Amino acid sequence: MFFDESGISLRPQVRRTYAPRGCTPTLAHRLNWKTASMAAALGYPSTEAERGARLCFHLKPGSYDTAALIGVLEEVKAFYEGEPVVLIWDGLGAHWSWAMRDWIATQDWLTVERLPAYAPELNPVEMLWSALKTRELANFAGDHLGEVADATEAGITRICANEHLPWSFLAHTGLEIHHQTPPD
Repeated sequence: MFFDESGISLRPQVRRTYAPRGCTPTLAHRLNWKTASMAAALGYPSTEAERGARLCFHLKPGSYDTAALIGVLEEVKAFYEGEPVVLIWDGLGAHWSWAMRDWIATQDWLTVERLPAYAPELNPVEMLWSALKTRELANFAGDHLGEVADATEAGITRICANEHLPWSFLAHTGLEIHHQTPPD
């Protein structure tokens, strides 16, 4: 399972757009700095590929700290219903704080691995963020953070509805899941 966090705000993700010649498009929005954070865990089964990729998504106002991330991981634990999970994430300070290490040490279902430094291209969740921010959130100027959250959740629904899209995120990283056959 790959894990990552990203932020959204009322400031729109400005993307290229098309307009008739001579009609420059304008993007009107309130200059507001309210932000929210989103976290996603994208799991790829190593033994039963036919089950498909599994996506856990969490959205909250403000930013994540160690306590909030532990809460998200508790939800992931319930989502995986006691299955063993290998968690792969980056070197964010909250991921490696003493409180997080102590919590992880008590979790028998969880094994944690760190991505190499400066290698976001190895995390398929980065492709998830890109898919959201270039489609549902592109040029979206909401008046309230709830509208941006709704657009984000619509994007997550779109991605979950396409069983091939989460696998394409993994393929884009160049990583593969190798199915191990049990020894005789």
